[in-house]
Amino acid sequence: MVGAQYDAFTRNRITELRKLKNVSEHKMSLDLGKSGSYIRAISSGLALPSLKELFNIIAYFDMTPAEFFAPLDDEDTLYRGICEKMRMFCQEDLEMVSTLISWIETKNR
Repeated sequence: MVGAQYDAFTRNRITELRKLKNVSEHKMSLDLGKSGSYIRAISSGLALPSLKELFNIIAYFDMTPAEFFAPLDDEDTLYRGICEKMRMFCQEDLEMVSTLISWIETKNR
């Protein structure tokens, strides 16, 4: 993947995650302590975040850099699919998943 493709991936991934979080470009920009047009400039290709700001954006989505860049991996794994679905879960649903995982761990001991 060359530089321009990484740039496009970053812009598209931020847009994808922002939409999953159901937050506007303006609100996300303000939440990050930036001007209201910050995310729009990134999404439209006028700007890219600095490395520090990219990490702030990744943290905003409550994920690790590995999770953010996971779609660059060509493997379509069950693990990745489950992780992507869980991103849309509310806290209550995540607690149920955690209970299920604890039950499985206990069962397998």
